[in-house]
Amino acid sequence: MKAIALETYGGPDVLHPVDLPDPHPGPGQVRVQVHAAAVAPVDTMLRTGLLAEMNAGLHPPFVPGMEVAGVVDEVGDDIDPALAVEAGQKVVGFVDNLGAHGGYSDYVVLPAASVTRIPEGASAPEAASFINNSMTALNALEALHLPTGATLLVTGAAGSVGGYLAQLAHHAGLRVITIAGSGDDDLVRSFGADQIVHRGPDAAREVVARVPGGVDAVADAALLGR
Repeated sequence: MKAIALETYGGPDVLHPVDLPDPHPGPGQVRVQVHAAAVAPVDTMLRTGLLAEMNAGLHPPFVPGMEVAGVVDEVGDDIDPALAVEAGQKVVGFVDNLGAHGGYSDYVVLPAASVTRIPEGASAPEAASFINNSMTALNALEALHLPTGATLLVTGAAGSVGGYLAQLAHHAGLRVITIAGSGDDDLVRSFGADQIVHRGPDAAREVVARVPGGVDAVADAALLGR
């Protein structure tokens, strides 16, 4: 199969086509014929060497790509029936892209639990572009483990991670206070924000004014606290 890989870390010019053996699924795995792969910040970090420790002890080529969309074309044995994964399904997949096993390739083998059906009406590029951001938001909310009715402050609520945080928090029954740009009110409100504070030097004081007792947690998607 063809893949886009790197032998040494550096700028975009280190990426180049390579030929790799066709992978095949083992027990509990499926093979996805890749139709689209996202370009995420983590892929840039891998290319530049910021994640070199992740591939320590492995030999290049290294293939980036953690988010893919495509079609299941091979299914291994012992797939959990509850996952309902079968050949011919259009799926999105989250890739543990160690070594040469990234998603910038014709095919990628994944655990069956790492794929799910493409949302109805979504194209392959659209489907491949949401997993990292949405899972980052979900992981943050699971780590916070807030009870229903708690108040969560979300910064960067019009951005990718912040937008998912606002939506998922609203769906979980949380009171969502957001910080976003003044031109993003309609978008952020559509995510389920209960109150919107415009970003700027007075944003923190405005939050305190609106929630005198303080919020229960902050999900700082804009890295304002850095």
